[in-house]
Amino acid sequence: MSFMNSLFGEKTKLADEIKILDVTTFKEAIAAENIQLVDVRTKLEYNAGHIENAENIDFFDRSNFAENFASFDRKQPIYLYCRSGNRSQRTAKKLVRIGFKKIYDLKGGYKAWK
Repeated sequence: MSFMNSLFGEKTKLADEIKILDVTTFKEAIAAENIQLVDVRTKLEYNAGHIENAENIDFFDRSNFAENFASFDRKQPIYLYCRSGNRSQRTAKKLVRIGFKKIYDLKGGYKAWK
């Protein structure tokens, strides 16, 4: 496989598995029962305000990344957000690598939500 094929193959895989949703679409999606919603901000940010029913997994806790997501169902959609969208995008890419198939990221993060 050439470098370009592997590069574009990776981008296509990420595009298939990671979708960025605007606030309205994200709100509608997380209104369902039994969803997997994760706030990847720090505990301090989370405690200052978060989306209802979100679990907090600090993006910066890198040494426990896979362990922190081990209890989530990789076949079910997972919804992510952070402060502005940067950390959640980086988290989404890591989740694809460990086997998650449907990842939804809040465009603009918690700042857009409020």
